[in-house]
Amino acid sequence: MDVRRAVRSDHFVGWAFASPAVLLILAFGLVPIVWSAILSFQKTNLLNPPQWVGLANYKALPKDPYFRQSMVHSLIYTALFVPFSVAGGLLTAVALNRKIKGIRWYRTAVFVPVVVSTIATAIIFLWVLDSHFGLANWLLGRVGLGPFGFFESPNGALYSLVAMTVWGWIGFDVIVYLAALQGIPHELIEAAQIDGAGTAGVFRNVTLPLLGPVTLFLVVWSTINAIQLFDEVYLSTNGGPGTSTYVPVLYLYKMAFLNGVAGYAAAIAYVLFAVILVLTAVQLVLGRRMVYLSA
Repeated sequence: MDVRRAVRSDHFVGWAFASPAVLLILAFGLVPIVWSAILSFQKTNLLNPPQWVGLANYKALPKDPYFRQSMVHSLIYTALFVPFSVAGGLLTAVALNRKIKGIRWYRTAVFVPVVVSTIATAIIFLWVLDSHFGLANWLLGRVGLGPFGFFESPNGALYSLVAMTVWGWIGFDVIVYLAALQGIPHELIEAAQIDGAGTAGVFRNVTLPLLGPVTLFLVVWSTINAIQLFDEVYLSTNGGPGTSTYVPVLYLYKMAFLNGVAGYAAAIAYVLFAVILVLTAVQLVLGRRMVYLSA
C-alpha cells in the first residue's frame, strides 16, 4: 500500500518526468567533471594506459610560457570585453527604451548577432576586416588611413577579437537591460522629475541604482563567458598570428587533442575553473555590497 502511494505521489511523478534530464546531466556533466579531475593527476594521451603523476601537471604550469601567455591574453580580453559589452548594452538599451516608430525592428536588429552562429560571425568579421578587400579598410582608406591587418597583426588580433565578440554578444546585454528598464516604476521617475532632477539626474540617481542587480549579473556572466573564450578564436585566428591570440581554452584543446597531453590539459582546465570560481566569488561579494549601498 505504501509503495502504491509513493508511486502515485507528486514527488515520484515529478522525478519520473525529470529523470531523462537528470540522467543526461549526470552522463554528460558530472561524469566528465570527475573524470577530468582524475586525468589532471595522470600522464595520458587517452589511448595508452595512464600513468599516475600526482601534482606534476599542476607544478609544470607556472613554468610553461605558453600557458602564462594565454592567461595574460585572457586577462586583457576579459578586462576589455566585460566593460565594453556591459556599458555598451546599457547605453543601447536606454536608447531603445522609448516609444518610436519601428522600435521593435531596431530591438530585433540588435539581438540578431546573438542568435547568429559563431561560424557566421567569424566569417563576417574575417571578410570585413580583411587587409586587402575588407570593408573596414576600404572605409579607412577613404580618409587616408590603413590598410590595417586586423587579424593578421600580432599587436591587433586580440583587440579585433574583442570587437568581434562585443558585437556578437552585446544584444544579450541589451535584452536583459531592456527588461529591467521596463520594470522600473514610473512613479519613481516622475517623483525625481518633480523634485527637479533632469534626464541625467534621473538616470544617475534612480535608473542606475535600480539596475544594480542586473548589472551585477551581466558582469559575472560576461566575465565567465570571456574566460571561457574558444569558438571565436578557433574559427578566426586559431591562436595566431603566432601565439598572439592564445587563450587558455584553446591552449588546453591543442594540448589534449593535437599534442596528446590530456592529463596536462585537464590540469589547465581545473586551474581555469579555480580562477573562474574565485573571480565570481569576489564579484558577487563586492557587487552585492555595492548593489545594497546603491539601492
